[in-house]
Amino acid sequence: MKLIRSVLLLAIISFASGAAFSQTPGSIAGSVTDSLGAIIVGATVTAVSPTGQQKQSITNVRGEYSITGLTPGTYTVKAIAPNFALYENTEVQVVTGERNELLVILTVSGVEENVEVSNNEQISTDPADNLSATVLKGADLDALPDDPDELQAALQALAGAGAGPDGGQIYIDGFTGGQLPPKESIREIRINQNPFSAEFDRLGHGRIEILTRPGSERWRGSAFGNFNDESLNSRNPFALNRAPTQMRAFGGSVGGPLRKGSTSFNVDFSSRHNDGNAVINALILDPSLNIVEFRRDLTVPNRNFQMSTRVDHAINENNTLVTRYSFNNRSSENQGLNSGVALPSVASESEGRGHELRLTYTSILNAKTVNETRFEYSDNLNERFGDNSIPTINVSSAFTGGGSQVGNSFTNNKVWELNNGTTTTFGRNSQHGVKFGARIRKVTIDDRSESGFGGSFIFAGGSDVRSPAGCFPVSPTCVVLMPAITPLEQYRGEVSGSPDERFNPTQFSITTGNPLVGVSQYTTGLFVTDDWRVRPSLLLSFGLRYENQSNINSNLNFAPRFGFAWSPGAGGASVPKTVFRGGAGIFYERFSENTVLTANRFDGTNQLNLLV
Repeated sequence: MKLIRSVLLLAIISFASGAAFSQTPGSIAGSVTDSLGAIIVGATVTAVSPTGQQKQSITNVRGEYSITGLTPGTYTVKAIAPNFALYENTEVQVVTGERNELLVILTVSGVEENVEVSNNEQISTDPADNLSATVLKGADLDALPDDPDELQAALQALAGAGAGPDGGQIYIDGFTGGQLPPKESIREIRINQNPFSAEFDRLGHGRIEILTRPGSERWRGSAFGNFNDESLNSRNPFALNRAPTQMRAFGGSVGGPLRKGSTSFNVDFSSRHNDGNAVINALILDPSLNIVEFRRDLTVPNRNFQMSTRVDHAINENNTLVTRYSFNNRSSENQGLNSGVALPSVASESEGRGHELRLTYTSILNAKTVNETRFEYSDNLNERFGDNSIPTINVSSAFTGGGSQVGNSFTNNKVWELNNGTTTTFGRNSQHGVKFGARIRKVTIDDRSESGFGGSFIFAGGSDVRSPAGCFPVSPTCVVLMPAITPLEQYRGEVSGSPDERFNPTQFSITTGNPLVGVSQYTTGLFVTDDWRVRPSLLLSFGLRYENQSNINSNLNFAPRFGFAWSPGAGGASVPKTVFRGGAGIFYERFSENTVLTANRFDGTNQLNLLV
């Protein structure tokens, strides 16, 4: 009996030990990164058991997490972080006594188009986080000027000198150039990000990227108004009067949902009446041909109306369509009076209007790949009016009068552009962030210019040394000393009918021919970039771009790019404080369509400039 009891006791102990061993907890551990391989600190990772019990872990400074004490079974793992879409994996197996290594990759929640840019002070090796890069939003954006022209000048000053003779470039929602949107519709402005990227044709120094405000799931609106009058301004000391100038500006925006959860809109408008002034301080002749002063302060009215609307539509959870339409109407009077000696008769007027339609289609192909297609069509017309029925009279340092050389001129600029770009990641740990795409653009310009068609006389004054007819070469024995005359005396002698040829105009010029010319130009571009995160402390960027155009073209326009960023100590326990960056590449400074237009105009056939 003792033997039987001992055997039973051993069997019970063995069974209990086996049962206890079979229930040894398992664990899930790994790291959390974004689609480009950058670690995400502070992400919440949750493991949900088949019975609904949950355990959580927060990623550390290296993006690592660990969830222990899990009974064997099939778990659902969820991960979330600010500005990232929810990650969910319902087939994570936990095995007894084993550690399941799970790499979690979060994608940016780009469908909603609500991007919050972090403003932390941490060092990063990302190409867009270079020292000269600047992101303006919120209070920084509010501090910028409201007037579009002043806003553009302020942004160019912040961006600094751009590479090349044409300075920096402005991109609006990824499109090249166009009308600068009202400040009320701007979400944020990025300056000098990733200067060596092959996505852009020119070096990134001086590049300004403007992102407009999307719609919202909540109703919101704003309004503004400004007024200024000359009553509190002092008179210009060089003028005898004070021009009746005013500045009146008002506008606002409104946005909200059109269809909850899928469609929203934003509409903004602004109207600005800004009366500048031009001070004339000239010397002219009165009816008796006496020299008198002409001092006057004139109003220079400028009118500008802008309106834009944006509609964001989520077709489904992976596809989004953004439509934006902008309209601009502007006019100016008393243009060309900024020299100080230009008389009111040479002033001109201008009017303009512009339409822009932009479509952006974004598709999330999978957890790592996003494709974006952009299309733009714009039509801008600028007209200029001035009296060129009589010649312009330019008397140096005294006055410029007569007619304006503007005539009836206009410029009609039509542009369409198609872009497609794809962003994805490769590698076991998504260490390769790859972007590739293409662009095709067509610009058509019809330009009518009557500049110089009325002729221009220049009086520059007479010399005190003359060589009589037939006396050549000029020598001390073959000159006649004559008293010098000023430009205004030269002009007075001419209008008084003096036969002395010293009073003849110094120069006469006139343009003849066809005032209307046009140009059409296609440009195409292909690019591919690879941001390779070799290790947490080292990132290498490789890129290649190819471009061509229909005018002054070449088939060898390859432009390789390279950049690096190295942060000693990154990926360790301590936060790095230093990053070294560098790069090199070939960049484009193309012959613009305006250069081709000028060449077509002055080809010796369309227009001729005659000079006497």
